[in-house]
Amino acid sequence: MLTLALGLRQSLGIFMQPMTRDIAISVSEFTFAIAIQNIAWGIAQPITGALVVRMGFRRIMVAGGLFYLAGLAFLATAQGALGVTIGAGLLIGLSLACTASSIANSVASRAVPVAVRSTVLGLVSAAGSLGAMLAAPIGQYLQTGFGWRAGVIGFLVMAVAMLPAAWIAGRIDKVALPPSAPGQTDESTARSMARAALRHPPFLVMTGAFFVCGMQLVFLTTHLPSYLEICGMDPMLSAQALGMIGGFNVLGSLFFGWAGGRWSKQALLGLLYVTRSLVLAWFFSAAPTPESTLLFAGLMGFLWLGVSPLIAGSVAEMFGLRWQAMIQGLAFMSHQVGSTLGAFGGGLAFDFFGSYEFAWRFGVGLGLAAGTLQFLFAYLRPPPPALAG
Repeated sequence: MLTLALGLRQSLGIFMQPMTRDIAISVSEFTFAIAIQNIAWGIAQPITGALVVRMGFRRIMVAGGLFYLAGLAFLATAQGALGVTIGAGLLIGLSLACTASSIANSVASRAVPVAVRSTVLGLVSAAGSLGAMLAAPIGQYLQTGFGWRAGVIGFLVMAVAMLPAAWIAGRIDKVALPPSAPGQTDESTARSMARAALRHPPFLVMTGAFFVCGMQLVFLTTHLPSYLEICGMDPMLSAQALGMIGGFNVLGSLFFGWAGGRWSKQALLGLLYVTRSLVLAWFFSAAPTPESTLLFAGLMGFLWLGVSPLIAGSVAEMFGLRWQAMIQGLAFMSHQVGSTLGAFGGGLAFDFFGSYEFAWRFGVGLGLAAGTLQFLFAYLRPPPPALAG
């Protein structure tokens, strides 16, 4: 489920240039739809995280699969900006709140003992990376041969498999919650747990840095294909780069999941953000070549979804498992506000300046600042574990 939800979503950028030419929408109108997707995903994520406590995971995840199919159907038949915004924006955004990392990580956290939780979360995040390796090349092949609508229909056919995957994953509803660890309160209300999270300094710092993470990553998934085309690169290179990101995501997710079980998750997050920002600065400061693009994609892939097991593991350690999906959703709201800035803000900056230089420099600067703060804060004396009042 997670493989398809993230892989298809990360590959939508390959349709931007042909879609803007075919149905006469601007780059900023396409990126506005992606911004709506990220806002809908972010706002709905803590709501779906709270609903799984009441309704169970299965119902939420299957509903998310249906939203995904509806969104791709709207996109495939779009005749203007409205159809793109409803399909790629609102409906897929709502779907991701039901099927993507926060929900999938909460399912995985409940299924395994704490001793291997971080490693398993890395495995789940790695699975979420595999979709782009398949979706981007398949979508580009169909688009090149038959047009962008055929590429979107290909995505819709792949997305059908989310329904049985969500149904099977929903068996976790029958697994009882483990006893709460000392200092954790799993049996409180959604309101009291949200209040505890928003008063917990480590959570707030992590959430602020997560904002910058979302800005950087969605800027890339949305604008990298366009940037490479402007620079005269083969259109297939963008699909290869997105596929490379997906492949190295697997290695990065596995590594950071393993590392999070041995070292400070907060310090690892800070190190990851700083390193990622330096890689971005290196790539965009010179004209791309096929070789530099694929190397960049590999490095970024390794540093991409490694945040997922670290964030999920940190939330479980701070607040327990019962409300993990909701509290992780609160952090994810910040991520999605940053994603909106990366997608739509990048499009506006391109339309205004005629290039992506301002956008990437802004993203690198914020990334270095956020990563440094996250790393330094990890070594301050932490407050007691968060408790729900």
